[in-house]
Amino acid sequence: MKHLFSLFILLIWLTAPAQKFTRADTLRGSITPERAWFDVTYYDLKVAVNPSEKTIGGSNTISYKVLEPNNIMQIDLQEPMKIDKIIQNEKEVSFTSEGNAHFLKLQKKQHKGNEEKITIYFSGKPTEAVRPPWDGGFTWTKDSNGKDFIATSNEGIGSSVWWPLKDHPSDEPDNGITISVTAPKDLMDVSNGRLKEVIENKNTKTWVWQVVNPINAYGVDINIGDYVHWGEKYKGEKGMLDMDYYVLRENEAKAKEQFKQAPMMMEAFEHWFGPYPFYEDGYKLVEAPYLGMEHQSSVTYGNKFKNGYLGRDLSDTGWGLKFDFIIIHESGHEWFANSITNKDVADMWIHEGFTNYSENLYLDYFFGKKASSEYVIGTRKKIMNQSPIIGQYNVDNSGSGDMYYKGGNTLHMIRQLIEDDEKWRQILRGLNKEFYHQTVTTKQIEDYISEKSGIDLSEFFDQYLRTVMVPKIEYSINGKNLKFRYLNVVKGFDMPVIAIINGNEEWIYPTSEWKTKTRSSPILNFQIKEDFYVNSEEIKQ
Repeated sequence: MKHLFSLFILLIWLTAPAQKFTRADTLRGSITPERAWFDVTYYDLKVAVNPSEKTIGGSNTISYKVLEPNNIMQIDLQEPMKIDKIIQNEKEVSFTSEGNAHFLKLQKKQHKGNEEKITIYFSGKPTEAVRPPWDGGFTWTKDSNGKDFIATSNEGIGSSVWWPLKDHPSDEPDNGITISVTAPKDLMDVSNGRLKEVIENKNTKTWVWQVVNPINAYGVDINIGDYVHWGEKYKGEKGMLDMDYYVLRENEAKAKEQFKQAPMMMEAFEHWFGPYPFYEDGYKLVEAPYLGMEHQSSVTYGNKFKNGYLGRDLSDTGWGLKFDFIIIHESGHEWFANSITNKDVADMWIHEGFTNYSENLYLDYFFGKKASSEYVIGTRKKIMNQSPIIGQYNVDNSGSGDMYYKGGNTLHMIRQLIEDDEKWRQILRGLNKEFYHQTVTTKQIEDYISEKSGIDLSEFFDQYLRTVMVPKIEYSINGKNLKFRYLNVVKGFDMPVIAIINGNEEWIYPTSEWKTKTRSSPILNFQIKEDFYVNSEEIKQ
């Protein structure tokens, strides 16, 4: 009867009315015909920031390659920001708007294979972040000396909250971006990539930064403050890597001590994931007036120079206080989010699940396997299981927050199933080699792990990524006989687990059908090893 009930619950989940999405969601989240025909190759972004008015203005020159003939181009810019004018080949381009999507009517014929440019001028008072980085936009604050301290963060809301672009994760500028930021003369801007030039103006300075690698749009950032700077050379797998640090003047001493964890992070993650993906652009850790975010080659930091998550251990095991959460987690995104980027935000678990898992790999590298296991198991209590961690495609829907802790635990279980830590490490490194600087789907990631592990993980991924059901092992003990089966599972789910029987570990192979295992001696105690995210219940005979 319980088995039939679990199937009934699954049927309800599969047939439940889908969340309603709007036309705006589709315009933001899908590859519309007006987006599909061109491939962005470069952005040249110029922005002047006026702190006293909380306004910005500038231009973005988009270089692109024509994939198919078309003359209607979709560009995204969110209200209250406005497009002032659009120029291509010295002629003004007309456009119509549908909410935050703007449709440019290009005068010149766009021939397949051609490489073109278009410049969009914009201005306005950008949305202020309410709870950055989750509810993003611009953050306008002051430091303790009364100087402006300004930053952008726009992972969820999108880069188009402050600058015009093709705001969809599937299309990164192949050759990078130049970011020129004009700010008050007594302050510094820190953005992605390498500093190429500082231009002295009358009352301002313009800081010119260049990224030469593809970059995900939400990773483009502005950070303006009274920064001090220092750096170091890290001898990594691809040679010497520039690691640079920017913090408010008042925090220099604390930061120099806390940021010693940055090269430790690099050592651990290059071991597990392979070379840092952006040697050409360098690595930066930049203080920001919010908790932090994974801006590519410009990781922002606001964890108060404490270990843990603002001084708290998210796992309640003690291990979470062995590292600075923001340094480790946000830097882990350089591999998963910035180098390997989801094509659709529905697959955001690729970013957050793997990066959540990177936290316990950091612990594994420096403190051992037991520490890493206890940490990831400790975070399991934060899993809500209210909705699947994969969202709905083509409507800008990123799925549930369980992508963090459930995603990390899912990857931890794959490590158990493979039973070969070096093989698992090579799979993680292989992902970063196979999908280096690419946008991907979850199917590509799932298929790669299944192929390289030699284990068909199709039902496993369906169970943990696409349902909210936690597998349940129902068992009964009768002397030397152990009976067991799975409940709350998708069809075909047959993940083996390690059972601890009379104090000894051994694999059992449950399915949705009852199985019996007979031992040579009476079974005195039984439990499932905690490394597996399953529930269990004994049925008394």
